[in-house]
Amino acid sequence: MRAGGRAWASYVLAVRRDGGDRVSALALLEQQLGLLSFEALERASSDIKRWRALGYGLLTLTDPDYPANLRVVENRPPLLFVAGRLLEADRHAVAVIGTRSPTEAGCELARQIAAALARAGLTVVSGLAAGIDAEVHRAVLSLTLPQRPRTLAVLGNGLRHVYPPDHAELQAQVARAGALVSQFWPEAPPSATTFPARNLVMSGLTLGSVIVEASERSGTRIQARHALSQGRLVVLMRPAVTTEWAAALAQQPGVVVADDPADVVSAFGH
Repeated sequence: MRAGGRAWASYVLAVRRDGGDRVSALALLEQQLGLLSFEALERASSDIKRWRALGYGLLTLTDPDYPANLRVVENRPPLLFVAGRLLEADRHAVAVIGTRSPTEAGCELARQIAAALARAGLTVVSGLAAGIDAEVHRAVLSLTLPQRPRTLAVLGNGLRHVYPPDHAELQAQVARAGALVSQFWPEAPPSATTFPARNLVMSGLTLGSVIVEASERSGTRIQARHALSQGRLVVLMRPAVTTEWAAALAQQPGVVVADDPADVVSAFGH
């Protein structure tokens, strides 16, 4: 969060809670941080209006639409930016993740898992990265079901950026079919620190995470660790249990090894 971001977040919380009453917002800020200038408050208000004009929603912890699964997680972000729409049904969500350099067999397995979860009525979440993530989103988007399947993408950058750049159309499709979610300011670019941070949010949004394929240095290891600390299920696909870290992970409580998409759906109670 940029300089002054803590103050800005406090202002947003106060305004959202008290219906935009400036006196109440100022009183809260003065109590917490010392009185802010009128100009600083005006800049914050201008930021919110500009982002709304771009179609970005802003959720705070005091907002009833803040995701219920994430709300109970320690270190949850105080602000979420959303393009698209989050629904109550999205509390029944499962993350499907994996390496950016998958095998063709891994891609096919990811597509099958995503489709099976969507057909079971679950929201399918991934990170819009190259490789497994992209295959997951595309599989859900390609389905024709009586009830439109939902997919959410949790980004490691602000909503105004596309990463990787060739995923611009995919990012737009996910926003139309579900939602893009980011804890970062809309103008924030991707970085080495933002992607590990987004894994905490992705695992917190969901009932659990499915790991399709992952290397020894894959970011999926971070998400698996977060999921277990949050009390969420981790499902390791059998082909992923080929590395030393995955074999060790498979022995931990809260981790299930699955052989096929039917096993994955069963693991989440559908």
